[in-house]
Amino acid sequence: MRNKNNKHLGIEVDPELHYKLHYISKYYGRSANGEILFLIRQEIKNFENAEGEIEVPKEIQTK
Repeated sequence: MRNKNNKHLGIEVDPELHYKLHYISKYYGRSANGEILFLIRQEIKNFENAEGEIEVPKEIQTK
């Protein structure tokens, strides 16, 4: 069930990228959505390690 507090992000990808995403996500035992979230979290972690923590305004913090 979708959490109504979460934001929805729709993207268009070409068929080759779509196939490869599903191939990789299946390899790691994740859904395509789970793989995308994993990759986004990894990139944020890498960015914050290099550039410093991103401050999130209190009104949109979830923790």
